[in-house]
Amino acid sequence: MTPSPNWFATLALLFWPIVVLWVYYTRPINQATLWTILGAQLLLPVGAAIKFPGVPQFDKTSIPNLAALIGCMLVARSPLRVWSRFGFPEALLLMSLVGPFITAQLNTDPIFLVGHILPALDHYDALSTVVAQFLFLLPFFLGRQLLRSSADTEVILRTLVIAGLIYSLPILFELRVSPQLHYWLYGYYPHEFIQQMRDGGYRAMVFMNHGLMVAFFVMTTVVAAAALWRMRANLLRLQPAGTVAYLSAILVLCKSAAPMIYGSALVPLVRFTKPRFQLLIATVLVSTALAYPMLRATGLFPTSSLINVSKSISRDRADSLAFRFENEDRLLERASHRFLFGWGRWGRSGIYDPESGKGTSVTDGRWIITIGAFGLFGFLAEFGLLVFPVFHAASALKYARSMYDKVNLAALGLIVAINVVDLLPNAALTPWTWLLAGALLGRAEALHAFAHHRIRFEHHANVKLVGRAPRALRPIHPRRRK
Repeated sequence: MTPSPNWFATLALLFWPIVVLWVYYTRPINQATLWTILGAQLLLPVGAAIKFPGVPQFDKTSIPNLAALIGCMLVARSPLRVWSRFGFPEALLLMSLVGPFITAQLNTDPIFLVGHILPALDHYDALSTVVAQFLFLLPFFLGRQLLRSSADTEVILRTLVIAGLIYSLPILFELRVSPQLHYWLYGYYPHEFIQQMRDGGYRAMVFMNHGLMVAFFVMTTVVAAAALWRMRANLLRLQPAGTVAYLSAILVLCKSAAPMIYGSALVPLVRFTKPRFQLLIATVLVSTALAYPMLRATGLFPTSSLINVSKSISRDRADSLAFRFENEDRLLERASHRFLFGWGRWGRSGIYDPESGKGTSVTDGRWIITIGAFGLFGFLAEFGLLVFPVFHAASALKYARSMYDKVNLAALGLIVAINVVDLLPNAALTPWTWLLAGALLGRAEALHAFAHHRIRFEHHANVKLVGRAPRALRPIHPRRRK
């Protein structure tokens, strides 16, 4: 669907940087960065954009990313560092920036279809892709640099819960009235209205592009609330158990099966199991996501079993799952012809009817979109940047000096991991996901760095340090209930 934004949608995009600068002037840099990225995801119009010739479009993704960068540099006076030393994340970043040029070099042939032509790629296409990719990754760099302490991890979880409580009000409104807020405010529906009808009622979209995204966001707020509940941390004078119960009820009302399954599995993990076990589960999840393309390509993934299980729950959902797998098979076959570096942009990786020239494939998962466009090389670069922080956090957990720090780190690791897993059936990779992944990596690197310097000091001074961690690594303990 082609959106037709009204004047207010354009005004919202133009006004957001002003809001961001005010937030950076009035709030600490960690809170300002979190609310800049998350607030844009929750409030700005879907699909609306301001386009100038020769530069990437300014939209719900690029505007908050650039505004956060400007806020950090001008207001908080914190210049962005892409990297300070060359390590594994930097290698993955380099892959994501070099890959489009290789893809363009291998796709200099136009694709002729009935009625139109898919253009060949050149170095200008590659440069445009790299610029857009860098803008998309800005929250990852900001999270890695600015959200490194135990207190920052706590602020992330609290921000999620507060945002979930506030957003629950328009969600409840749309569950009762139908998803109309985006249409009333911005002049168009972000997605097909019929897809938001479920079980005799509605799924809320609010200002996101689909009810699934709203349900997934609510699920992450429940997981964050469960971590605060475990540490008996009150929020806005609300009892943590009551907050978890309320947000869980909102999740059920969102009527989306996958987020409910995620929440049902993750909330008990966060509340009752050890942080080390939680991060073990997180590493298993992201390992499965990273291996998924090869499992699908070799036929080792149990697609038939999953479809049969879905049939026992709902015939419609089983048919939908079978349709997804069928499209993945067709797109994988297409991608196999240029498997390493892909077909590039402009829809070149799609499947088209030879008689009419119309597209016949549906690309739902982010993984198949990335492999089709940029090949296995691009997939490993993008998903590797998302997956590596989970592994690094799992190895850094032993250096956390309090249970509060460990619980928060494990909860953030699970949230990032389930975001990665959700990119298999869906394509909702947002700046907020990149910010969380960067924050998880930054916290893990801070723990590793502190442990490394501590060991070096003990070795050279021949003493064993006793006492509290440096202030930046100290957790903020909540007030205990009387």
